[in-house]
Amino acid sequence: MHSSATFLIEFGAIILGLGLLGRIAGRLKFSPIPLYLLAGLAFGTGGLLPLGASEEFVAIGAEIGVILLLLMLGLEYTATDLVTNLKTQYRAGLVDACLNALPGAAMALLLGWGPVAAVVLAGVTWISSSGVIAKVLGDLGRLGNRETPVVLSILVLEDLAMAMYLPIITALLAGVGLAAGSVTLAIALGAAGLVLFLAVRYGRVISRFVSSDDPEKLLLVVLGLTLLVAGIAQQLQVSAAVGAFLVGIALSGEAAEGAHNLLSPLRDLFAAVFFVFFGLHTDPASIPPVLLPALALAVVTAATKIATGYWAAKRAGISARGRWRAGGTLVARGEFSIVIAGLAVTAGIEPSLGPLATAYVLILVVVGPLTARYTEPVATRLTRRRMPGEGAVPQPTPMVAPREEMLDPVEDGTGHRG
Repeated sequence: MHSSATFLIEFGAIILGLGLLGRIAGRLKFSPIPLYLLAGLAFGTGGLLPLGASEEFVAIGAEIGVILLLLMLGLEYTATDLVTNLKTQYRAGLVDACLNALPGAAMALLLGWGPVAAVVLAGVTWISSSGVIAKVLGDLGRLGNRETPVVLSILVLEDLAMAMYLPIITALLAGVGLAAGSVTLAIALGAAGLVLFLAVRYGRVISRFVSSDDPEKLLLVVLGLTLLVAGIAQQLQVSAAVGAFLVGIALSGEAAEGAHNLLSPLRDLFAAVFFVFFGLHTDPASIPPVLLPALALAVVTAATKIATGYWAAKRAGISARGRWRAGGTLVARGEFSIVIAGLAVTAGIEPSLGPLATAYVLILVVVGPLTARYTEPVATRLTRRRMPGEGAVPQPTPMVAPREEMLDPVEDGTGHRG
């Protein structure tokens, strides 16, 4: 009885604390992710008040949090959206992967962590935070800007790449051989391809089967189906997160919209628990030794993300100011960087990888909204200052200001639902 009471007190205090931290973040108008991570550091090993009775339940909640994050991500897109983006924007995806994954891999190798840790850290630095970026775009009133479809296209390709990347690192972290790893990847790719095919051809039938006018029945069916598929995927060493992502893709129309509305509060709750859980497994004393590498990596990959967005927007014919806005918007890292690092921490690959990833995400999840807001005006000022010294022929001053700031809202070219 005492143990049960202790559990309720601890877990209740965690949830209440997360709610208060979320309110604070909302008033300050930035992502609550860094506050959740700091809360985990405070309650974990070496923290101010280590947990006891509720830690096992928090671990289960964290796993559900990852599954719901990927399910909700899948609900944001239809299979047609993903196929279209893959065909039209794959070059931007390749540039994004090369510019942003290579610095992470290089840092891991320079630190002597080995090839497996290099693959993991490459993913940590590669994937931008869809949640943080979507919130920033809304807060800045840029959802109708001409460069926004470019930003969303890159995020869609990153999300699709997760379906292939997660099985690879799952196999590597499990220590399986080349043959077994190839089989795992083949299963993952086959499953992803099959789900995309079924979703394109029979998406309405699947959604009609799942859909229900009763919110309770819809919630139970979607949540039960997601956990079942996630469990089967994990049993096949494909990754539970990929299974949940594919379930989200398979649903569309009213079923997807209804499931999204019902599951959003659950996603937010368990995602917050996941960030706390990751912090619990990071000793605060282990962060200062990796703070300098994390800061260096943050500076480099912030620059490479800006370059990625600038290049992709230029290729789409966006004006110079829109290119800088696109680049600055992509800088934030968050939930998926922590998901990837969390897999490595659980597998015990490299003790310093978790602290470095925590410090890295803490830096960029705070810096990301700032770069989204200020990259374009700063770049514009620097460009104007350099122009007189470049020997350019003076041009007559226009009587009217350029119209590139008067951006007409355009349809979201990615088909993104939200």
